[in-house]
Amino acid sequence: MRSMVERSSKMKICYISLFPEVIEAYNNVGMMRKAQEIDAVEFIYLNLREFGLGPRRQVDDTPYGGGDGMVLKPEPISGAILKAKDLVGEDALVILPTPRGKLFTQDDSKRFAKINKNLIIFCPRYEGYDERIVKLVDEQICIGSYVLTGGEIPAMVISDSIVRLRPDVLGGAQSVDKESFQNNLTFVEHAQYTRPEIFEGSSVPEVLKNGNHKEIEKWREENSLT
Repeated sequence: MRSMVERSSKMKICYISLFPEVIEAYNNVGMMRKAQEIDAVEFIYLNLREFGLGPRRQVDDTPYGGGDGMVLKPEPISGAILKAKDLVGEDALVILPTPRGKLFTQDDSKRFAKINKNLIIFCPRYEGYDERIVKLVDEQICIGSYVLTGGEIPAMVISDSIVRLRPDVLGGAQSVDKESFQNNLTFVEHAQYTRPEIFEGSSVPEVLKNGNHKEIEKWREENSLT
């Protein structure tokens, strides 16, 4: 069976962040590390501070109209996006994690994994960003209805869910096809069990031990949440 995504050129993902080392540390372990080793993806990191203004590399300022906190200035963001496009291509999609965005789903992960375009993910910080940079963005994405201190975690959520769907990263098409949210937005994968057979008085369901694959498949379908 062929992989969910046809074999294609390596995807490049460029992160723009004030703390790129946070993302880099995550991407250097586990499945994201494997994806790089098999040339399924290349991660590139740009520190927004490098595009700051003046001798102090200023990237933020007080908001017009008053209010608490600082707002990221448009010039550094624009400069960083232009540099990112130099590195990964003018046609790369620019993604902005933001509460205003469309709720990110598995369908979005599959869409991004299939389109064979490189990605640029800008990670906001502080009280937000100058609204005028939105015109530089292709998609605004929200990962959930809660507040985080920065865009690095959403960026990792988005890229992780996309990269794992690239060819050969998971190691088999069934690994993808049987996952939660694959069939529809409410499908959640069945419960899983491993050794020991009995743990603190709770036993593995008998059907999973009888070797009857039809009965096992039926049990799994019935015990998936929809």
